[in-house]
Parts: sequence; C-alpha cells; structure tokens
Amino acid sequence: MTQTKRYNRRQFIGTSVTTGALVGLAGSVLPSSRVLGANDRINIGAIGVGGRGRGDLDAVSSENIVALCDVDSTRLSQAAEAHPAAQKYVDYRKLLEQPDIEAVVIATPDHHHAPATFRALRRGLHVYCEKPLTHTIDEARQLAALSAELNLATQMGTQNHQHPSYLRTVELIKSGAVGPVREVHVRTDRPGTFWPQGVSLPSDTPPVPDTLAWDIWLGPAAERPYHPAYVPFKWRGFWDFGCGAIGDMAIHLMDPAYWALDLYGPVRVSTEGSDPSPVSGPTWMIVKYEFGPRGDLPACDVFWYEGTATPRADVADILPENGSVFIGDEGTLVVNHGEMPRLLPEEKFADFEGPAPFLPTSPGHHLQWIEACKTGSPTGSSFDYAAPFTEIVLLGNVAYRTGAAIEWDPATGQVTNMPKANEYLSKEYRPGWEI
Repeated sequence: MTQTKRYNRRQFIGTSVTTGALVGLAGSVLPSSRVLGANDRINIGAIGVGGRGRGDLDAVSSENIVALCDVDSTRLSQAAEAHPAAQKYVDYRKLLEQPDIEAVVIATPDHHHAPATFRALRRGLHVYCEKPLTHTIDEARQLAALSAELNLATQMGTQNHQHPSYLRTVELIKSGAVGPVREVHVRTDRPGTFWPQGVSLPSDTPPVPDTLAWDIWLGPAAERPYHPAYVPFKWRGFWDFGCGAIGDMAIHLMDPAYWALDLYGPVRVSTEGSDPSPVSGPTWMIVKYEFGPRGDLPACDVFWYEGTATPRADVADILPENGSVFIGDEGTLVVNHGEMPRLLPEEKFADFEGPAPFLPTSPGHHLQWIEACKTGSPTGSSFDYAAPFTEIVLLGNVAYRTGAAIEWDPATGQVTNMPKANEYLSKEYRPGWEI
C-alpha cells in the first residue's frame, strides 16, 4: 500500500499528526544512540516466549537476544537454554528498563499488548507486536497517534500479510480481475476445539501453579482467582483477556480485503449470533460491515462468520473454513488461508494470466521488520496500517456486545446512533498497568 493511501486512512480516523510523521513511521530508522548497517545485529528483548512467542523468538534469533520475559518459569527456562546470555524477567516492565535493548517482540495475551507496546515506544524501542494489535478500539487509536509521532520500526504479527497468496490476492483485486467488488465473505472455524467461548466464569479456586506468576499474568485486568480455564491460551475466549475468534483470525483473514479494497470511512456494523455474554465471546457470530463508496471504489459489504455460523447458500459451498470470497461484477475470487487464490467461474478464467506482480516480495514478516529497524525500509503491517485495521475488526465485537446495529464515525471515534455502545471502546486498568 502506498504512503498516500495510508495517509488518507489516517486522515479518516481523525488522528492529529503531520504528513512528515506518517512518512517517518513507515520509513523507520534506529535510534540515534547507535547506527547500524544492514549486516549488524540489533539487541532484542522478547516479551512472552512460549506458544506463539516461541515462534516469534525463533524467527528473530539471528539478532542479539539480550532479554527474555515470561510469567511461566518453565517456558522462560526453556527459552533461556537457547539464549543463555539473555537476562531473564517475569515482569516486562522491568525488562523494558534494561538499557541495552533496542527492539522488542511482544507475544502476550491481548490485554497486555497495549501496556507493553506503549511502554516500549515511549522508551524509543522498535516494536513487533502480535495480533490483534490492541485489546480495545481506544487503545488502537491512541497507539496510532503515538506511533505516528515516532521514528521507529513497527510491525503487527500478521505473518500472512507477506505470504505470496495474499500478495497475489491483493494484486488481482486491485487490478480489477473480477471487476468492482461489492461483497466479501470471510469465515473461520474458530473457536470450536481451539478454545471455548460462550462460557461462564469458573467458580472453584484451585491453587496457582508454582511455575506461574498469576498476578503479573493478570496485569491490567481486574483481580480474580487463578483458574486453568484461562491459562494457557484459553484466555482468548474471555472479554477481559482476549478479543474472541474475530480478534484472533479476522486480523489474518480480513487482511486482503482491508488492503485491496481500502476499507476505511464511516461504517455500519450489525451482528447476529449466540446470546451475548458479559464475560465471554459467542459460540457463533455473523458480522456485517457496510462500507460506503471510497474514492473510485463502490460501496461494499463485508461479512464475517465464526464458529458454527452458516454462510448464506450461494457462498457456503465455495467459502473455505478459513478464508474469504470476493464477489465482483465480472467474477469471483476465492482464497483459502495459506493457499494461492483462484478465480471463478473456472471456464471464464481458464486462460486468464492476470497482472504482472507489482507488490514487492518479502524476505519474511519478521525479517522485514528487522531490516526496517536497521535501514529504515518500510514494513507491511506497520502500526499506521495495523491500528485502523484492528479498529475495524474490533467493531464487530462492539456491535455484538451492544446487541444492535451500530454506526461508526472514525473522524470522531464514536458510535453515533447508540451512545451506550461507546462503553465497549475502552477499559479500566489496574494501577501500575495503565497505558
């Protein structure tokens, strides 16, 4: 995506930044304290080193890993075996005080993303943060404004943003292969067996494992007794810690639509699904985003399906369990997560060659960020892209929890037709964990 399109989207969401600041974000340079060449190594601290965090750590291990942090002592020790010279921490607030750190990789539960990222950026560190970028819409908007003021390399952990299948999907849509796109359908099979949703809070209070720093795991969330219903990983289904299936997978699966169709501006969001719970996400949900015309692009409806939600009959057979369908005036594009897109009807596109590739190839999502830290090159999911995208995705949860269709004005950052819905845009933080 060009800098112009990024700037237009940022104008729409109403952040008060200058053109120079926006350009500075995408073209980041190392802090003035140390200037590195492309072959030098940067000092990285890893916040969260188990699960997805271990994958992120391995992906940046070509650099100097100088600090490791995890609330699980077993996972921390395992990571330290591979990086014995790194300092070890249980509390990332302490890690961020280590003076030689130049960049951090953040792979915590969602509710820690913003507290860790804000602290790192204010310290002048480059940041790679897992998706969704933030836990709330208010955090996303504040993070967009802060990062735009800084000259740092940022990247949200949407690894498939750099995948050839997504690059080709965007090229085909932008070049008009299927004509103007007026509908997009996106589906995931989660939560399902991956983690529970639509559940109540546990009532029993088993002892905290000796290996877990439970109070620090809670961090900004309100105090509550430990329970294995939350950790590890099952936290994603609870509103206090995660953003549900849409926060997990829409950040991947809606990415080509957001990118190719420039999905910005006022939007109406409506949902249907299982009965809303005050504590946990739905077992199934359908979200409809209604975007108006955007420049030369026509109005477009984007549908999201999760869990046991059933797409309408005319798309059900071609919509992958984890993927998307673009319906254009001249044809249909189908992309299964991790696979190259295909055009329908097959007989019409049998001899179709498509445009020559015009999006730059990537060395890989993590390596792209590392290169940006060193040289100022752009990243595909820098926070000026990732923050407004996260905002759009999380509007689905706001509409679902509100129980009615909402009308979102990105210029003011408010739901205009139902003020009560604005209660779901932000949250409170325990003292010591504020952003």
